[in-house]
Amino acid sequence: MTTPADPEALVGGPLDALTTPCVVVDAPALEHNLRLLADYFATRHCKLRPHFKAHKCVELARRQLAAGSVTGITCAKLSEAEVLVEGGITDILIANEVVGAGKACRLADLARRATVRVAVDSAGNVEELDRAARSAGAVIGVLVEVDIGMNRCGVPPGRPTLTLASRVAEARNLRFDGLQGYEGHVVQQEDADARRRGALAAMALLMETKALLVGHGLAARIVSSGGTGTYDMTGNVDGVDEVQCGSYALMDACYKRIRPEFRVASFLLSTVVSSRGTKVVADVGTKGMGCEFGPPLVEGFPEAKVLYVADEHTPIENVRAEVGDRLRLIPSHGCTTHNLHRRMWVVRDGTVEAAWAVEGSGCLE
Repeated sequence: MTTPADPEALVGGPLDALTTPCVVVDAPALEHNLRLLADYFATRHCKLRPHFKAHKCVELARRQLAAGSVTGITCAKLSEAEVLVEGGITDILIANEVVGAGKACRLADLARRATVRVAVDSAGNVEELDRAARSAGAVIGVLVEVDIGMNRCGVPPGRPTLTLASRVAEARNLRFDGLQGYEGHVVQQEDADARRRGALAAMALLMETKALLVGHGLAARIVSSGGTGTYDMTGNVDGVDEVQCGSYALMDACYKRIRPEFRVASFLLSTVVSSRGTKVVADVGTKGMGCEFGPPLVEGFPEAKVLYVADEHTPIENVRAEVGDRLRLIPSHGCTTHNLHRRMWVVRDGTVEAAWAVEGSGCLE
């Protein structure tokens, strides 16, 4: 990930001048993806709240907002929200629980500078956030997270959610804004019919819970859910207000299998550092590429077989290339790949158009 002291010096130059390994964004492909989803939701009640964790780049978040059909930005961590607010983005959902007195104080401070919402799934956390907000003279927006099948975070649907939502509504410095329910257990299901059935079953639990709350006088004015894999399923459920799609903007090898309408807009540019016949070694490994969902694809070499991915090397068979040649690798998981880099190089027709900082890289707290 070595880059020049002044990355702007490479803007306007050729793609091949970049030092590898590095993340490259194909501008036309990115623009296609942003336009496709913005147009899809333009005439629907449900809108987008794109997920920052997929790319970690503030400039790209700004472009998602500018594309339209967007209510705000989603992120996974408090530190990501801080980066976004610093970058001028003022409507943020932290789609996760923020726990601990120190973090609660930071969140309350952030809520004085922007519209910030956070997920909760426990009464103790509700009290902790309320104390911090009261001390800071702030109001924090809250979505109660409902476990609709992923078995990760969240309160069980129905009365347990009602009980916790009532605690939020009673808190002096919290604002009950609604519900979050993520059907993450089905978003990458390759069979589209099975994915749809799973998504709709999960949404049924969420809608039943919303109706219960409304029946008890609690207006859940925001229901936030969904992802790239289910945008046209969850996003068409009556009562869902926003979907948290993230991977659609840049895509990766895993999502491309189930969402061919989007273009792969991000790849790792790598250099062949060793070559023996049809076996080559690329200069990137797990320290620069997310491999949780499998090995990368090698663009232009459909028969390529990745032997394994080491810390700094990826040996590949069935590729004929010389030492010094460039390879384009499509990671299986874009989110964890982008988190490992500090910069994205935006390229159009082989020319470097811009260098975008990845401000959220390493934001884990």
